[in-house]
Amino acid sequence: MKTIQKLTLSALFLAIGFVLPFFTGQIPQIGSMLLPMHIPVFLCGLLCGWEYGLGIGLILPVLRSLIFGMPPLFPTAIAMAFELATYGGVIGYVYSHAKWLCIKQLYIALFISMIAGRVVWAIATCLLVGLSNVSAMMLINGAVLTAIPGIVVQLILIPMIMATLDKTKVVPFKKLPKVSKTQTM
Repeated sequence: MKTIQKLTLSALFLAIGFVLPFFTGQIPQIGSMLLPMHIPVFLCGLLCGWEYGLGIGLILPVLRSLIFGMPPLFPTAIAMAFELATYGGVIGYVYSHAKWLCIKQLYIALFISMIAGRVVWAIATCLLVGLSNVSAMMLINGAVLTAIPGIVVQLILIPMIMATLDKTKVVPFKKLPKVSKTQTM
């Protein structure tokens, strides 16, 4: 994919990330359960590459907070910026380096990025609010328990979108060619 296409698609994912939270009615409790900003960041990393996924993930929550006031800038949007940047960067990197680009590798990349993003969110939250103000149960609750509905939606919707893009030949699944040592030098 060419750079202009990646930039255009990234801008589309940024716009989707701005709009999707409106479907949760701007109710923070529902938004933290359904994680509407996560989906376009995951897709951006998958379709445009880790650099674009990382960039969109980093700016989306902060920019949305500054424009719409949701999520609250400190500490939520800032911690989310690190979390979403990790999602977009990790899923793009892991998936693009898989031998086969298929549903199985997509799930592997999705699981790895979800774990990495939640770890980064926990670290960012501890650093932002202070370790003494954060309990282990609060981190587990925020990173996993509250987010279970959103995680389920992501595990269903993202592979479904990628499978649809494969069937329409827009972004087909494929085996990546081997790169010989002479080609890399």
